[in-house]
Amino acid sequence: MVGGSPYLPFTVRPREPDAAAGTANMRQLIHLRWMAVAGQLVTILFVNRVMGVQLPVAAMMGVLLMAVAINLLSHFRLRFHRITNTELLFALMFDVGTLTLQLFLAGGATNPFISLYLIQVVLGAVLLETWSAWALAGITGICFGLLSLHHRPLAFPPWLFGDIAGLHTLGNWLGFAIVAGLLILFVTRISENLRQNAARIADFRQQASEEEHIVRMGLLASGAAHELGTPLASLSVILSDWRRMPRLRDDTELMGEIAEMQAEVQRCKAIVTRILQSAGEPRGEAAELSEVGRFIDAIVGEWREAHAQVPFDYERIEDDAPIVSDPAIKQAVWNVLDNAAEASPHWVGLSVTREGDTVAVRVSDRGPGFTSTTLAQVGRPQQSTKGEGHGVGLFLVSSVVRKLGGRVEARNGPEGGATVKLTLPLGMIGITDRKK
Repeated sequence: MVGGSPYLPFTVRPREPDAAAGTANMRQLIHLRWMAVAGQLVTILFVNRVMGVQLPVAAMMGVLLMAVAINLLSHFRLRFHRITNTELLFALMFDVGTLTLQLFLAGGATNPFISLYLIQVVLGAVLLETWSAWALAGITGICFGLLSLHHRPLAFPPWLFGDIAGLHTLGNWLGFAIVAGLLILFVTRISENLRQNAARIADFRQQASEEEHIVRMGLLASGAAHELGTPLASLSVILSDWRRMPRLRDDTELMGEIAEMQAEVQRCKAIVTRILQSAGEPRGEAAELSEVGRFIDAIVGEWREAHAQVPFDYERIEDDAPIVSDPAIKQAVWNVLDNAAEASPHWVGLSVTREGDTVAVRVSDRGPGFTSTTLAQVGRPQQSTKGEGHGVGLFLVSSVVRKLGGRVEARNGPEGGATVKLTLPLGMIGITDRKK
């Protein structure tokens, strides 16, 4: 269906593990270290070459080269390793160490840029566990104290002797401005990383809750299937006995009704058997290699046979791309078709299209459609709108499709009715294009 309210997705794909908070925070520290290296390089050259202050330039450049080497190594490790609290602690301790070396070579505690220690302390308080943050603060305090006792004094040229106090004040102001700017820049970024991590944890908890709900429903269905097996077997025996009774065997009309009853009992037994097989059969165990068009045709053919009374329109693509015909996909399409038939017994439509590297299966009906409340909550375990024909089945469908790496979306039509769209990424469900 075209037009109407926009599709409302209710499946969420898990984010990549590379976006973990520890890795993202280490990436921020690497960026900060690059800025520190650039800032220190400019400051050293300006103070030494322009102001004429004698500095051990070779030693200070060696410290910068060491920081560059560690930064490159840290950047390389991000591709293959998830960052822990201990590694973040050592990264901040390294930054404290390099800053201490530079300050030792340039005036110690009298250097106005000693306030840069606050950056490491604040970042430690935000990024690290409590014990690690206190350890980093203690190490920083020790380094500050040692610099008060031991350092290489700055050797000012004679023409700057009268301006030393003013230069020190200017240096304090620059140090404050640098600390304030960097803290605002990086603490806001890190806070955003932490918020994203909290949101991801909330998503995982929601997914775990939904999966627990599915397990409970599966156990209930399996138990019900076992319980139904006995009365169905009894009915089958009774009907067989009736067919052999002379008084009934001569009644053609009654024998026809008995045959119809036997067919329905056999259908119920087949449904129970499928439920029990699904309860004990892992996904993909009964999968077979098929083709997109042929696989959807088979699903539609079986559903039409079971719902011959429902007018049905079917449009599909002529696609011979291979597909692993997973029973879970079949069950998901069946559930959506059953919901549509329940809401709109006079017409159901199904269309299959290719959208880039995905297959889109759209099921439409001409029923009352979704309410705004239902659209906002569809696909959640607690949702139950059976009276409208769209109940817990959509929740099960969304869970199955999400496991396959796809998504399920729903919308209302501009003139009534509803459409449910199943989007399945080809690579995630075993489909590969022969043209590739």
